[in-house]
Amino acid sequence: MLSTPKKVLTAGALMALVAGLTSCSSSSEADSTDVTGKDVGAMEDYKAGDQFKATEALDFSILFSDHPNYPLKDDWLLWDELAERTNVTLDPTVVPMSDYEQKRSLIVGAGDAPMIIPKTYPGQEEAFVSSGAILPVSKYIDLMPNLSQKIEEWDLEANIEGLRQADGEFYVLPGVHENVWQDYTVAFRTDVMEDLGLEAPKDWDEFREVLVAIKAEYPDSYPLSDRFQAESLMNVMAMTYGVSAGWGWDAASWNEDEEKFEFTGTTDEYRDFVEYLAGLVEDGLIDPESFTQDDDSAIQKFVSGKSYAISTNAQSIVNDYRQPLTDTVPGATVAKIPLPAGPEGNVVSGTSRLENGIMINADAFESDNFTAMMQFIDWLWYSDEGMEFAKWGVDGTTYTKDADGKHILAADVDYVGLNPGAPKHLQKDFGFAGGVFAYGGTTDLLESTFSDEELAFQDIMKQKDIRPLAPPYPLEEAEREQATLLVTPLSDTAKQSTLQFILGNRDLSEWDAYVTELEGKGMSTYMELVNKAYDRYADSN
Repeated sequence: MLSTPKKVLTAGALMALVAGLTSCSSSSEADSTDVTGKDVGAMEDYKAGDQFKATEALDFSILFSDHPNYPLKDDWLLWDELAERTNVTLDPTVVPMSDYEQKRSLIVGAGDAPMIIPKTYPGQEEAFVSSGAILPVSKYIDLMPNLSQKIEEWDLEANIEGLRQADGEFYVLPGVHENVWQDYTVAFRTDVMEDLGLEAPKDWDEFREVLVAIKAEYPDSYPLSDRFQAESLMNVMAMTYGVSAGWGWDAASWNEDEEKFEFTGTTDEYRDFVEYLAGLVEDGLIDPESFTQDDDSAIQKFVSGKSYAISTNAQSIVNDYRQPLTDTVPGATVAKIPLPAGPEGNVVSGTSRLENGIMINADAFESDNFTAMMQFIDWLWYSDEGMEFAKWGVDGTTYTKDADGKHILAADVDYVGLNPGAPKHLQKDFGFAGGVFAYGGTTDLLESTFSDEELAFQDIMKQKDIRPLAPPYPLEEAEREQATLLVTPLSDTAKQSTLQFILGNRDLSEWDAYVTELEGKGMSTYMELVNKAYDRYADSN
């Protein structure tokens, strides 16, 4: 069951939070690992593989990102079964997915956050560290045997090390994957490619050639009209250039040869990436509106036959493209292409082993139920059983297993097109496989909902090289405050200028002037802070 009353964060509530915005007091900061007296409801001798069940009924508050395709329902089986298994009910503060990051920041900053704050990607926690608003969760990993076991057995130590701040602690519990995996890429009209004798491009040069061939056949079209405001395309493309952009933007890029960090937006690799995209726009191969239009507009262009390529993940192929496209253009087919290689090589990023995870409100440490809460989180987000439950639901109701242990979705339940036309839906009607709870897990669990088509795609992606992780550069508190003041205007300028260069609103001959603008906003100072922090880290390790 779901604890009531359910809180929904409205615009009025947000204004009240902003008005009362204050830093957390020192009383809410967790300065000790002593959890004596904080074990009410906790299990004794809780260990990896155990089913967590609180020794008394408990209620924990949680921030809930509400997805428009499967909005929260009080009667989801998820809530009843979770209470039955764990003796825990959840009291959600519900915010729309579209506003989640902004409203999360306001709630946390105002000191009014729920105890459990999920849907937090590594790096997003840094804004809340200095205020003491969130818990240094690394101090309490001993309360989380499932997470501890996975970090050790899956060799995630280097990934976790990158989360540590200058105080040696980390402040977000990341979702964890057993192996690297890449989902987002570009989808193409494969019927058009077949008609033109085109094969999936192996690199970005061939990618351009495919677009050129489609443009020649359909001269009045933009072959690629993108969604996600091209944030996904820029992210995956920049990765293969050895830098970051779009969703994956990071202002500091590691230069392995010089053993120092550089400002991403001024590197030679970044300029090459920008120049490539600018060429696509200039030649009419990508719709200029790709960088500003909403998703619905981009999808409508694709499914109506006005464009022939669009960014995608596996779910979008099934949920957004395939059926509407065939309804409008009979005989049309669509599929993901393997991510093309770039100047950096045939690579994917090693950062994909960490998923969105959880921050903990620092006030949670004052609770008598603190240990039980950490055990609950450990079970639901990090145990094999908890992750299977969050993804698949209840054995015998939403799924079964065959003799080989393969998950079989119930015949009357659909999810990612596994049972098209089924009257019930795993996310909409039951609450499972949503975006708030466990995201990571074993590769077998990850791939358990994949179609044969997606499994074939992943087999190709597994053959790619993995880009090494950049080393950490944990900033001290004063450095972090200064860096935060610098990096926001620097990143804004870099992103705005990148878009201007790509769209042709600013000529690439002005690149040096752009770099000078960044210098005027403190780029050298920012990079000095980053490299000083890295040198200090390197000297101590």
